[in-house]
Amino acid sequence: MSNRKNIGIFVGSLRRGSYSRSIAKAAAGLAPDALNMRFIEIGDLPMYNQDLDDDGNPPEPWVRFRKEISGLDGLLFITPEYNRSVPAVLKNALDVGSRPYGKNNWSGKPGGIISVSPGGLGAFGANHHLRQPMVFLNVLLLQQPEAYISKVASLLNDKGELTDESTRTYLKQYMEAFANWVMTVSKSNG
Repeated sequence: MSNRKNIGIFVGSLRRGSYSRSIAKAAAGLAPDALNMRFIEIGDLPMYNQDLDDDGNPPEPWVRFRKEISGLDGLLFITPEYNRSVPAVLKNALDVGSRPYGKNNWSGKPGGIISVSPGGLGAFGANHHLRQPMVFLNVLLLQQPEAYISKVASLLNDKGELTDESTRTYLKQYMEAFANWVMTVSKSNG
């Protein structure tokens, strides 16, 4: 029996060549062996409309997504910043996963946030906006270390691979702290 924890990676950017996806791939590759990292796609989720749940006819992508979340031991969100907040696709994923009311699939799971920006602030606004709904959703976020990656374009090669060694070291340390957090929360929940 494996003690590996299944971690879902949620990327808040759908763009081809997404910096967030590049950093997510790097983080997944640097994760300790105790974590089984897998990407959970959010781009195919129709916008949340409560009527579809109330009518007992949720779209198949919602059903799939909710099932995927329920089978996870932890959550890692990698987000860019759009207009000082999180992208709509990521907020929609939070809404879909937390509904119908009373069936919050996010609740009690350990989580982490890495925010990414080509600018100098490392998507600080998006990182903190994403933390706000996490409180209500009862996602138990890793508080320290925080992860803000600024000037991300200069850290990647033309294939979107992380080439900056200090960022690689930082991400490795973050992923080790995240793994410890997941194990700690798992023990207290278990």
